[in-house]
Amino acid sequence: MSLDRVASTLNALLSRIRPKIVNSSWILRHAPSCYRFIRKWLRTEIGNIDWDQVASVLDPVYQRRWKPRRRTKSAAYASADELKLILNRYQPKLYVFISPMDAHDRRIRDTISIALVRVAQKGNVLAWRKLAELVRHTIENWIENHPFLSRWRGYEEELRRHIEGCIRRYRYTGSFIRYLYKTLEYAARGVRPLVAYSLNDPLPSGKGCRLDLIADTRGLSVV
Repeated sequence: MSLDRVASTLNALLSRIRPKIVNSSWILRHAPSCYRFIRKWLRTEIGNIDWDQVASVLDPVYQRRWKPRRRTKSAAYASADELKLILNRYQPKLYVFISPMDAHDRRIRDTISIALVRVAQKGNVLAWRKLAELVRHTIENWIENHPFLSRWRGYEEELRRHIEGCIRRYRYTGSFIRYLYKTLEYAARGVRPLVAYSLNDPLPSGKGCRLDLIADTRGLSVV
């Protein structure tokens, strides 16, 4: 058994049965040999079964139907060891959140972000903070290079809430970064761009600048 064999077997079963929902329980019931392989060989950095890797090899239509079993709400905790297990493996590649070079780098960015998402969803607040820190670099790049997303400039608190909401809600869409981007893109429709003025900006008349206008009004009294 191999991951390719698992993919072939699962996709053949899915094509024949056409379930509306796919998850670990479905695989255990319909493909127990695949489940045994997954349970033994597909593990995350912290030792959990890597269901994200399984979902990634399904045909696109069934990727969209992947519904992980509902998680019970976990108590918050701080584990530096869990975080290190992820970051130590990808430390030389963290630049992908600032300036990914190509499609390969973007896939690595997704791999790192999803690994951190899953640990954060378990309740590890250190993973929450680190992921939020990393994706802010990516968001700053979007704000600079995508005119529509530039509306988020200056809305720090709202951005923080959206990042946290995406981490909390993410299930499986193939890419956490794409999910974050589409969330911010959709939410930006209701954001009013903040207009920043410089005192050195010229006046509409073309005579002088805003600083001159302030200086001229200092001597006025209010009746």
